[in-house]
Amino acid sequence: MHNFLRREDPAVYQDKDSHLARVLGVKDFLALGVGTIVSTSIFTLPGVVAAQHAGPAVALSFLAAAIVAGLVAFAYAEMAAAMPFAGSAYSWINVVFGEGFGWIAGWALLAEYFIAVAFVASGLSANFRGLVQPLGFNLPKALSNPLGTDGGVIDITAVVIILLVAFLLMRGVSTAARVQNILVVLKVLAVLVFIVVGATALHAENYVPFIPAHHVGADGNQFGGWQGIYAGVSMIFLSYIGFDSIAANSAEAKNPQKTMPRGILGSLAIAVVLFVAVALVLVGMFHYSDYANNAEPVGWALRKSGHGLVASVVQGVAVIGMFTALIGMMLAGSRLVYSFGRDGMLPKWLGQLNQKNLPNHALALITIVAVIIGSLFPFAFLSQLISAGTLIAFMFVSLGIYKLRSREGKDIPEPSFKMPWYPVLPFIAFLGALAVFWGLDIDAKIYALGWFIVGLLVYLFYGMHHSYLNKKEPK
Repeated sequence: MHNFLRREDPAVYQDKDSHLARVLGVKDFLALGVGTIVSTSIFTLPGVVAAQHAGPAVALSFLAAAIVAGLVAFAYAEMAAAMPFAGSAYSWINVVFGEGFGWIAGWALLAEYFIAVAFVASGLSANFRGLVQPLGFNLPKALSNPLGTDGGVIDITAVVIILLVAFLLMRGVSTAARVQNILVVLKVLAVLVFIVVGATALHAENYVPFIPAHHVGADGNQFGGWQGIYAGVSMIFLSYIGFDSIAANSAEAKNPQKTMPRGILGSLAIAVVLFVAVALVLVGMFHYSDYANNAEPVGWALRKSGHGLVASVVQGVAVIGMFTALIGMMLAGSRLVYSFGRDGMLPKWLGQLNQKNLPNHALALITIVAVIIGSLFPFAFLSQLISAGTLIAFMFVSLGIYKLRSREGKDIPEPSFKMPWYPVLPFIAFLGALAVFWGLDIDAKIYALGWFIVGLLVYLFYGMHHSYLNKKEPK
């Protein structure tokens, strides 16, 4: 048991990560966060959740999810300012709770990155193919869909997209950040265009009743009332998890004491405003029931209201903008895998840097796994595992503030940002994340348990014996 509770010395991480170049500023982290959070989901989820669960009150689901994410983001901001290490929650929990708990938090996040990269690449592929179809460019089904889905063998577009992003990241963080910043500005402009144009086609009657009466649908879904809003929160929450991608890159931040809190909290604030505005405009344009089983509600609503050209422009930019989410997820995922290799929890070559001080071995692993998942396997049933894994890490980080406070100003530097209303707020953040986790469907919880068991076996049979902490006296 003492192996499980062994804590890493923060000075060791400081030294190990010192080779990573500190080149990212506040605007880079804002772009990284907004690029990852304001992703595929802003163009799809508001309509889906309105039709399935909340009706016009979908905006309240987005707001409630944002409040929980915001509470956790406060904890993230303090942790990242105090301990700007690669690997985010994995490294922090390793320092404050011990190696075994750190591994569980990191393993949970790894599920998020593997699946989210594949998820976004597949969504980007579908949207891209939809865009070029009117031009007469059609790929055969064998090269359009994952193995076993509608005659598919491999989603070749998803493969090419993931490889393109990997190539960009292998050239360095500065290059990726420049591309990211430009694409994020374009994507935010596309969202704003939809909000402004859509606002000219609102119908007041579509907002009444704002919270429909509660009932259980034929498919077993909770609809209407506070129950429907709550069901929507758990479905929506994966929209907001992108701020973890900022924290995972904190070892490459200039002046992390100021950069990290501003990047994490600022990107979440921008995203919340955009999500709530899109949700309110969408349900005002057409009755929420019109969005049932609609994979592209934003484009559909614009075309249906006579704005076909705007719809094409917005969808075109949305496809380009999805690259930003891939850049953020692959960047963060590779830094997490690097930190596993750095600590000996996975083979040490994953923790090696190349001559440009980039963890490209770790990036190669993320790329290969994402290509396999995204191009060969139908994974829609795994989408909630993205939320499940991240929520487990969020709970650890929220409670970790209690352990962190007692060490700030001692072996851990006093951070410039601290979570407000301590000791109450960290516990409320923990309860919020637990409540969202509880609202996930039973399949997601079962898959999360399966992934957790696999991770525990990897730790017991490999990580625990190869960990670099084994070479030192336990604390």
